[in-house]
Amino acid sequence: MADDLAYLRALYPASDWRSHANFGELANFWMHVHSSLRSEGADVVRIVDAYRGREIEGLHLQQAFVPRLNSFLQHLDQHHRIEDHVYFPKFRQLDARLIAGFDLLEADHELIHQSLVATVEHARELLAALSQRAGGERQATDRFADTIGHLLMLLQQHLADEEDLVIPALLEHGEQAL
Repeated sequence: MADDLAYLRALYPASDWRSHANFGELANFWMHVHSSLRSEGADVVRIVDAYRGREIEGLHLQQAFVPRLNSFLQHLDQHHRIEDHVYFPKFRQLDARLIAGFDLLEADHELIHQSLVATVEHARELLAALSQRAGGERQATDRFADTIGHLLMLLQQHLADEEDLVIPALLEHGEQAL
C-alpha cells in the first residue's frame, strides 16, 4: 500500500506495534485472525503439495483437503464480511484520510472473492477427478494448486496492506473509537 494511503505506517512501525500503549484486544485479535488465515491457507497448500509429491494417496487428500479448505474459505469470507459491514465503515468515520485506503481494501475483497470462487470451482473439479479416477487427477490437482496459489498471493498482499492501515490507525486513535 502506498505511503500516502498508509500515512500512519511511518509513525507506527510494525516492530513497535505490540509494545504501544494503544495495542489492545482488538488489534491483537485482528493480528490473530490474519495469522490464522495465513496458516489455514498454508495447510491446504501443504496437503495438495503432499499429494502432488506422491506422499499421500487420493483418498487421504480428500479426507484432509475438504474440511481444511471449507474451514479456510468460510473463515476468509466471514472475516471480509465483518470488515466490510462493521469495521471498515467505522474506520472511514474515524479519519477521512483513511477512506481511500479502505476503498482499496474493499476492492481487494472483490478480487479475492472472485479468486475464492475460482478456487472452489477447481476444488470441485479436483474432487470429481479423484472420484472418477479417469486419469485427470494430476492435471486437476495442478489447476487447483495454481488457483489457490493465486488466491493466497492476493490474500498475503491484502493482509499486509490491511495491517499497515488498520493497526497504526488503532494505535493513533485508540480502540474505544471503534
